[in-house]
Amino acid sequence: MTTKALIIDDEPDISELLAITLERMAIECKTADDVSSALALLKKESFQLCLTDMHLPDGSGLDIVQHIQKNYPQTPVAVITAYGSTEMAVTALKAGAFDFVSKPVELGRLRDLVRNALKLSGQHRPQDEYEQRLLGQSPVMLELKETIRKLARSQAPVYISGESGTGKEVVARLIHDLSPRAEKPFIPVNCGAIPSELMESEFFGHKKGSFTGATEDKIGLFQAANEGTLFLDEVADLPLTMQVKLLRAIQEKTIRPIGHAKEIPVNIRLLSATHKDLAAEVAENRFRQDLFYRINVIQARIPALRERGDDINLLANTFLHRLSNEWGIDEPKLTPAARNALKNYPFFGNVRELQNILERALTLCEGSEILPAHLQLPTHQATNGSKTLTPLPNNNQISSDTEQATGESLEDYLLGIEKNLIVKALDETRWNRTAAAKKLGMTFRSLRYRLKKLGLDDDSSEDDSDS
Repeated sequence: MTTKALIIDDEPDISELLAITLERMAIECKTADDVSSALALLKKESFQLCLTDMHLPDGSGLDIVQHIQKNYPQTPVAVITAYGSTEMAVTALKAGAFDFVSKPVELGRLRDLVRNALKLSGQHRPQDEYEQRLLGQSPVMLELKETIRKLARSQAPVYISGESGTGKEVVARLIHDLSPRAEKPFIPVNCGAIPSELMESEFFGHKKGSFTGATEDKIGLFQAANEGTLFLDEVADLPLTMQVKLLRAIQEKTIRPIGHAKEIPVNIRLLSATHKDLAAEVAENRFRQDLFYRINVIQARIPALRERGDDINLLANTFLHRLSNEWGIDEPKLTPAARNALKNYPFFGNVRELQNILERALTLCEGSEILPAHLQLPTHQATNGSKTLTPLPNNNQISSDTEQATGESLEDYLLGIEKNLIVKALDETRWNRTAAAKKLGMTFRSLRYRLKKLGLDDDSSEDDSDS
């Protein structure tokens, strides 16, 4: 099948340059110099790609973008903008353009754009695989899935917003996997986890000997993600000095590793996310406004679990099925009362919290049914206008005279105590797990789960049974 492209530009020199470049890529080209003649060609023939100038004698390139989006949604369209016309390019991307290229046209950038567009045009991916990675049939989730499909067809930077635990990285990976960059790297980075003094080296790389400790050349995250997708999670945690350097790399599409004399071109799709209100961060001068506009071309909002209605039941069933298979046990069922308890719980930790609750319930459940008591849902109450969680009483609480180690998270601290108690019981019973479980006052299943979670499980030492 012949690959055909439609080029729309009223400047003959530009039109000829584009046609020559594409024809050298074995693409047959048709040209038009205004909106009306372009629409006539679109009606007459089918195209796998369209390139259009923004300013045309009888209209705008946006008219072309909107017409193709409505009538030929499988045809990717890219716009050609005047150099530095960032606002116009952003408008085109929001209208549905696949990508944009600035005048004067850089042929290398144009070829990359065309290759990605043609991959998209011929892409027919089965959706079932991806549906299983983003479960939910509520109206807000169906809307999100449709948004993801649209975003996957674009090269525009996307800002993914949502509370902690909603699945922002899952959405980012889906956008990548449904895009023409799917076969290239997906590089996720937690911006809040990188020490500020190492950020420039991590993002842009460095040359051996460029600073103390640089014992070898290092490729940065931008180069690692070249031709693929770079996902900046918790982007609000970037210090202001790094925000300036990141903005320049995004604008110029080049990076300069520490110690290098020349800049290196990079071709990435940028996705970013944070659980914070980025607009509020801008208002408080903690995040640069120009960077905010650059990464927030299109926004994808992930709904909180409490907004998703019956999806809670669907997710609970799916998690129980997966966990039961992983643990090699019969799958218990949630009682109606347990389902009702989950439905009315606010889930401030969202999907991640639901999964943790069900892991705990599966551990505590000894029969074929999960009761509300097995869920151990915290009670929630209003405090100073905000909601807080109060855990239900637990008969095995740790004594209050134990102090948390300085600088250690509460979760890590509690896991450390749990691990020490379990190891002590195992040592006292010569690692007979059935005896250790009785000594700790828990079921064998519960102990086995905790051993697996703490990395103490050793299948080769199965000297006892689930009796």
